[in-house]
Amino acid sequence: MSFESTGMKLGRESEYAIIGLITLAMKPHGTVMLLRDIAASGGVSQSFLAKIFQKLTRGGVVRSSRGAIRGYALARHPQEIKIREILLAIEGADLLDRCIFWSHRCGDANACPMHFRWKQLKDEIISELLEGTTLADLTKGKAA
Repeated sequence: MSFESTGMKLGRESEYAIIGLITLAMKPHGTVMLLRDIAASGGVSQSFLAKIFQKLTRGGVVRSSRGAIRGYALARHPQEIKIREILLAIEGADLLDRCIFWSHRCGDANACPMHFRWKQLKDEIISELLEGTTLADLTKGKAA
């Protein structure tokens, strides 16, 4: 099941975050890379990626280094970084609470007609997918 088939849409920031993180995950753990090299490797905008990596740093997914060795490195091993924490760092804590059917906000107290069905699906499948998939899983099949 894909996010698209559930109606969940992720922003370009999430896409670029995952591309950049895969670049880091393909390197030996602890490797610090310049943002421009991460951006070039993934074919993404450096200025846009800078904003994304600030969010990832605040979210504890990457760490930034200043001084003689500047750049970014993964905060933990790729198999310890869950996709859920990446997406929450980028999309916000309400990622799984958003109504995917209508643009207005709904919740348990103000439910849209599909709210409780989506909530059940989200809790059973989507949350499990995001929690059970790691950054290391996304690097499988990629060339170094």
